[in-house]
Amino acid sequence: MSLFKDLLSRLRLRWPWVAAQFIVTALLIFVALAWTRLPDKHLWQVALSLLVPLLLVISALELQAGTVRAFQHDDGKRIKLVWGAAAMLVWVALFWLCWAALDWCDDQISVWAGYLNSKASAGARATLFTFDHIQHWLTILEWILRWVVVPAKIIPYAAASAQWGWRLPWRRVIHLLWNWRWWPGVLLAALLGVYLPGRFFVAVPTGTVHAQVWHITLKLLATYLLSVGSWVLLLGWMSVLFSPPQSPSLPESAPVPAPVEPPDDHNQEAVKLPLP
Repeated sequence: MSLFKDLLSRLRLRWPWVAAQFIVTALLIFVALAWTRLPDKHLWQVALSLLVPLLLVISALELQAGTVRAFQHDDGKRIKLVWGAAAMLVWVALFWLCWAALDWCDDQISVWAGYLNSKASAGARATLFTFDHIQHWLTILEWILRWVVVPAKIIPYAAASAQWGWRLPWRRVIHLLWNWRWWPGVLLAALLGVYLPGRFFVAVPTGTVHAQVWHITLKLLATYLLSVGSWVLLLGWMSVLFSPPQSPSLPESAPVPAPVEPPDDHNQEAVKLPLP
């Protein structure tokens, strides 16, 4: 069985979790939008405004942990779901720190581009190493770090924590990180789930107000389907590479036939049967 057939098999067998990714994620987004509209006039409203984000985080973590565990064929449910989701918090915090650092780098791109442009020669500043070129290259580099390198490094550890908790199989995770098939999968998911939806909103809306509303609605729907779909495919691809399909083997209860040796004419005389 090839890796792509195994990916389709996992998605087909675990279709309830695939559907939950699309349905529950949409519900969480709507609840988060409703949370921003909560008033804070009474004490119970303040308590609810503090409780809703906690419930959203727990629900999102359990959804991702349950999906990762369901995609595994080699007994992915080694610990309870709540402990697997809790173990993922460490990697979520690390991802947030990396995200904050990249936000700082994003603010410094114009400064770095100006510095590198000033260090180039006069001819290079006018042709190749212009300010716009350097700024564009640094922006692409920052995008790759944000959406490819950091997720590719952190997601395998978070997925392993969802299955093993704090006792991670470090060798299996490192083996996945060194697998060349993993990195094109992350790059493809980033292009489909991040870059392509971002291009939907580049053009200026035209037409009537009704037409613009429909265009924005369709673009948001396409963005949601592409983002969640690429995320589900990435989780499935990671599960395939993390525990590749095993070759079929005989069941333990199947009898193994004993080898039959040809009769030996030289030993027939040595065999004496008892007479009745």
